[in-house]
Amino acid sequence: MRRVLRGLALVLALGCAAVASPALSAPAIAAPAVPAKAQPAPPEPAVLGVGQYPRLARLDTGAIVASLTTRDAQGDFTQIMESTDEGASFHPIGAVRDPEAVQGQCCSTLFEMPQQVGTLPAGTLLWAGTVGYLPGPAAKVGIKVWSSGDGGRTWAPLGVAARSAGGGGVWEPEFTVDAGLLWLYYADETEAAHSQVISRVATIDGVNWWGRHVVQANGEHSLRPGMATIARLPDGRLASTHEMCEVGRDRCTPYLRFSDTGLWWGNGVLDQGIQVMAGDGSKLKHSPYLTALAGGALGTRLVLGGQALVDRDGKRDPRSGKVLFVNDTLGSGPWFEIAAPVPVTDPQSNTCANYSSPLLPVDGGANILQIAVTLKDGVCTARFAKGSAGPR
Repeated sequence: MRRVLRGLALVLALGCAAVASPALSAPAIAAPAVPAKAQPAPPEPAVLGVGQYPRLARLDTGAIVASLTTRDAQGDFTQIMESTDEGASFHPIGAVRDPEAVQGQCCSTLFEMPQQVGTLPAGTLLWAGTVGYLPGPAAKVGIKVWSSGDGGRTWAPLGVAARSAGGGGVWEPEFTVDAGLLWLYYADETEAAHSQVISRVATIDGVNWWGRHVVQANGEHSLRPGMATIARLPDGRLASTHEMCEVGRDRCTPYLRFSDTGLWWGNGVLDQGIQVMAGDGSKLKHSPYLTALAGGALGTRLVLGGQALVDRDGKRDPRSGKVLFVNDTLGSGPWFEIAAPVPVTDPQSNTCANYSSPLLPVDGGANILQIAVTLKDGVCTARFAKGSAGPR
């Protein structure tokens, strides 16, 4: 959403002196070693780099790829890093540099094609990100798509999945594959009847995109669904989360919806889904991120992160930034808490600290890998660590 772009240029400018372009010979970024103990304490999170809006993707090879929106002397770009030890360390392998990123880049994502779709082979790694917003309200903001056939080392441009005509933006892309098509979901400010909706478009080659339609909206103009994340469940179905924000209010609580095929979600466009809430009434706020793994009595464990935590009265909770929510009953009933692998102290409603922190099951589902950003002295620094996925 629009708050993504307001903080990006300033915070990265303050931290850009610490960022360099990726080099293939750069040393690995390793998590601190854990002393040998019967029950070792979790290691301190390791530094991934200076930047914002990190993402994680598991490749079919078993490797994990991470991305981070950052900046150097050439401007905004996405740094690509790889882990071959289940998230214990990362090393830089490449970069995505879209020409329009000189006019601003934010909120990019990663996705590996799980099967061939049209001319896109299985195993193709895709990147999409919002570019071109810095000229201001009249900017024709775009979501550009790039592809890699070698696990993120080299990249080639594909197409423009969405483009605004000015006066609104297109943000926060998220990929999925269903019904023989590659879909891209995004937060869309171009609908005149709504402040923001979630739309999607389809492709079979990543170059030509068509069929834009709204998949999530709200009857009240001031309510803004956005920041969708989609997780494939162990049974093949899809689950998605989105935040529901309100213009002029610090609200932005997450909701959960399901789809059997990916073509239809919940009970229609206006169905907000299940509001996520813990047993004590506390709620996550802002930039929800969902992942799923096998576990629990029904075979599926949902793990959800969010930027901040509030209590049942909407007041900031002392546990804010330090917990994830878990549910083993497909979203029904209360969620329980586990410790966040990367605790962030008192995150605020900005685009840096703990904003859109990705989660990925590792170590056979026993642990969760998280990347979260912290803000100190005006610099956004991404850190990563693994933590328990909770009692099985």
